[in-house]
Amino acid sequence: MVNKIPSYEYVRGLIAGEGCFSFCTVPVIGKNGKRLKIPAFILQMSQQDRDLVNLVKDAMGLHNRVYEYKPRITRDSYNRQGMVTLIVRDFGQLKNIVVPFFHKKLIGFKAKQFEDWLENIGNDPDVQEKYRFIYKIYKAGFYDKNPKFYDCKCLDCLAYIHDKHL
Repeated sequence: MVNKIPSYEYVRGLIAGEGCFSFCTVPVIGKNGKRLKIPAFILQMSQQDRDLVNLVKDAMGLHNRVYEYKPRITRDSYNRQGMVTLIVRDFGQLKNIVVPFFHKKLIGFKAKQFEDWLENIGNDPDVQEKYRFIYKIYKAGFYDKNPKFYDCKCLDCLAYIHDKHL
């Protein structure tokens, strides 16, 4: 395989099929007696796609490590392949890389999942407080005014992102 950095659009397409926007719980109890949640961006694929997951990590400029899980046999004796997982929970990378990378650049179900994820970050009382800042700047239009991560190479886009690409 040629280790070529994939385009942003390729990464978004891959995430539309294989990635998710979710939450992880942490062993800290919140005000309402429940475990606190942390927003998470996750890409999990078969171990044979380790190089591709690392290329996605590099293309997005993420600093997380890719976790590897060995093949295993389940209770019903089914042999499962090993898995590789890229999971981003870091506040700075979610705010500065993940959200602007996907903001208004997904379509279909994954776009709805992304928007619902952002709404839940801001409205779920179990989400850690500092992560709500992501929701606040999203609602304030920060990501609309500061577009990043765009593949277009047309002359109009050299200075800024124009309406025909939004």
